[in-house]
Amino acid sequence: MMSMIKPFKKNTQLSKLPRNVWAVGFTSFLTDISSEMIINILPLFLSNVLGVKTNVIGLIEGFAETTASILKLFSGWLSDKLRARKWLTVVGYGLSAITKPLFYFANSWGLVASVRWGDRVGKGIRTAPRDALIADSVAPTTRGLAFGVQKALDSAGAVIGLLIAAIVVWWTQTETLALSRSTFQTLVLISILPAFLAMLTLIFGAKDVASSKTAILPKFSFRNLGKPFGIYVAIVGIFTLGNSSDAFMVLRAQNLGISVIGILLMLAVFKLIYSLVSVPAGSLSDKIGRKKLIIGGWLVYAAIYFGFAFATQSWQVWLLYVIYGLYYGLAFGTATAMVADLVPEQLRGTAYGTYNAVIGLLNLPASLIAGVLWQGAGSFEGFGPSAPFLFGGSLAIIAALLMIFVMPKVESLQSKK
Repeated sequence: MMSMIKPFKKNTQLSKLPRNVWAVGFTSFLTDISSEMIINILPLFLSNVLGVKTNVIGLIEGFAETTASILKLFSGWLSDKLRARKWLTVVGYGLSAITKPLFYFANSWGLVASVRWGDRVGKGIRTAPRDALIADSVAPTTRGLAFGVQKALDSAGAVIGLLIAAIVVWWTQTETLALSRSTFQTLVLISILPAFLAMLTLIFGAKDVASSKTAILPKFSFRNLGKPFGIYVAIVGIFTLGNSSDAFMVLRAQNLGISVIGILLMLAVFKLIYSLVSVPAGSLSDKIGRKKLIIGGWLVYAAIYFGFAFATQSWQVWLLYVIYGLYYGLAFGTATAMVADLVPEQLRGTAYGTYNAVIGLLNLPASLIAGVLWQGAGSFEGFGPSAPFLFGGSLAIIAALLMIFVMPKVESLQSKK
């Protein structure tokens, strides 16, 4: 940990990051204040209030991400073709801001799924153009730092959102292990203001970056993105297949006796660690290469998932969530930054769309597999709450090994451009 903080302290580039990075970062900050009040307790609302089974929760989460995946691909390509990242990003954030208040009226899992789908469509529209806008705004030598800042502000907003949720639950709940409909509705109402402030921050704070390339954008083709990018996405895909929705970690925490307030506070600690690690880790990736941090992060992830599989007490879950923040800080922003290292500038939107689409498409089978493995308790030997975590941890190790032995060195690729 100290080795990551040290280069961050010496870094003089933070204050020189362009306005776009900060505008996008604070948009993420405000959006996560809004989202984290709702999304992390949504599986508890589905399970405790609506009585939905885990396999259906897995279906809702997976389908929500998957239906947005094609939009991620299309919006990224469109932002390349139009050379306009900002307004596609604004539309995506705006759609989510308009959709999430409809959770207030949720009285069935079908309505929850519809609102969740609408929110994720907004994310599908904005994600690739947003990431490409950040990449366009900075030099390769500060790319990791820029994405680290964005992820740090994103998770800092999540901390505030979770703490607000914990206060509301503490103020309104009468049963420590249950979540009432009225408490959930109160959180939905509070979440509206930061969601719309986020959209305004992006509108008035960001601007598109003129391209330094004059080449005409070719028709969409995966081949144009290059073999190294294809290898990278395939490896990330294997990891993602075992990276089921975090809803299962929340349910596992409740399964081991942690209250709703306890879960919210635990998630806040996780997001705080994520926020603190993201910037120094991003800066470090600019110095030593992103591949090493991604491999390290995935190995940490595997250890966390194996820990969840064998955890028997609530304090163990708390510890695992702290380490989970370390994984996110090490690998999440770094993996996103690496996409821009592998493709030409004029194809960044397409590349980010493809990258996020693959992850989104695999979220459905990942969450379905996790739900079936969990729900299989009592039907097959070895199935139950531990099974999805054993599966995910194993795939993370396989993905890390593939990154070590199959993925080309990014430095050599950049020298050929």
